[in-house]
Amino acid sequence: MNNIIVSAPTSEWTDKDWNKFRNWLTDMLKVGEVTVTFTKKDGTERVMRCTLNPDDLPKVEIKEEKKERKKSEDSLAVFDIEAKGWRSFVFRSIRRVNIEL
Repeated sequence: MNNIIVSAPTSEWTDKDWNKFRNWLTDMLKVGEVTVTFTKKDGTERVMRCTLNPDDLPKVEIKEEKKERKKSEDSLAVFDIEAKGWRSFVFRSIRRVNIEL
């Protein structure tokens, strides 16, 4: 089994670099499981196994009058596999990404 590991993005990254990283990470999450290590707002480190793969997401009933939430460019909502619930993280707080292939 192979791993792809991306370590702490640097402070030298431009907005363009962060945009590429956000798009890449979102694509990887849609394919399968990703372990993301990030710093929470309270300063503690969190390691989360998460996904956006439609096959692994819980089925939800769609209500007609539900307002669509504005998408943030700074954070991403993902399904936490271990907590079995939706969580989010701020892209610029990511310290490491591990993808098992």
